[in-house]
Amino acid sequence: MTALPKKKHTRARRGNKRSHKGLSTINGLFCPECKEPRLPHTVCKSCGEYNGRNYHSKSDKSVEEETAQS
Repeated sequence: MTALPKKKHTRARRGNKRSHKGLSTINGLFCPECKEPRLPHTVCKSCGEYNGRNYHSKSDKSVEEETAQS
């Protein structure tokens, strides 16, 4: 047989054991370009800006299409 507890742990002891499992608040910030809320160290979902660069631009495809047409 495996080990079994001899006595029941109280609600207070159970709560103290789980005290560190609570959720913490997210430190969100606002995008400097479009002023929409975003998570830190991530690309903005609305405008695609991060660290002064635009990552949602379609300039790569347009350059390829321009070279194929000419």
